[in-house]
Amino acid sequence: MAAYAYRLLNVFTQGGAALSGNPLCVFERAQTLDSTRMQALALQFNLSETTFILPSERASARVRIFTPAYEMTFAGHPTLGTAQVCRALGLGGDRLTLETNAGVITVRASGNRWTLQAPAPTWREIEEPRLTIAAMLGLEERDIAERPLWVNTGTEQLIVPLASEAAVRRVRVRADLLAQMRSAEGHSQAYVFASAGAGLLARFFFPKGSAVLEDPATGSATANLGGWCLAMQRTLPCEYEISQGEYTGRPSALRLRVDAERTVLVSGDVIELGRGTITL
Repeated sequence: MAAYAYRLLNVFTQGGAALSGNPLCVFERAQTLDSTRMQALALQFNLSETTFILPSERASARVRIFTPAYEMTFAGHPTLGTAQVCRALGLGGDRLTLETNAGVITVRASGNRWTLQAPAPTWREIEEPRLTIAAMLGLEERDIAERPLWVNTGTEQLIVPLASEAAVRRVRVRADLLAQMRSAEGHSQAYVFASAGAGLLARFFFPKGSAVLEDPATGSATANLGGWCLAMQRTLPCEYEISQGEYTGRPSALRLRVDAERTVLVSGDVIELGRGTITL
């Protein structure tokens, strides 16, 4: 029997509210855990992601990221939250690197606000017509704005610009149609956004069984939005304040910057809520 220490955090919190943002569980030292137990622990906590810190020869630490169902190559809020735990463990300071399955990610902090530098994006066109995408979202074709694209900065996702904030609020995803739109990795994930006041309003959807769930705050999709901005040849640098999570009861604040060198940067605040151990 061994005891494994973990920490519970919220990432992309809004206005310093401890119970906003996206929850995360981070296991501090997971060298003796195999993949099967990591996956079982992720299912036990049943958060959107659980991460496991391991030694690395290439970076400050290695991190493995699991949903309750599968391991991810990269995700945003687990990267930022894990970075804060690594700093607390003395594995790095306000600048550190994390080895993920998508490569080594550089992360920097100013206090408890963390910024990750996403892998260089790639993108590809969507085969389905706009009418099908609109139907999948429960919208009219006119609600789709510029080009939807598959974008990949570590995890490929469907990025769909909408014509208005009202359209974002009206989205009602059809699970059967979402399941037919699969990324190169075989996952069905859709991110919608539109201008809202001085920033953007965004929502992110993914299937779980026969249901469709909504994510409170999605750093990987925010990074992919940066890739979409590059694909659409937005004037650089560009920067956005993004609101997400309203419809999950977990209001979240995310920040996207694409600098003049075409680097995609995603930022958010991290709050630690508590710690514990599990004996296995």
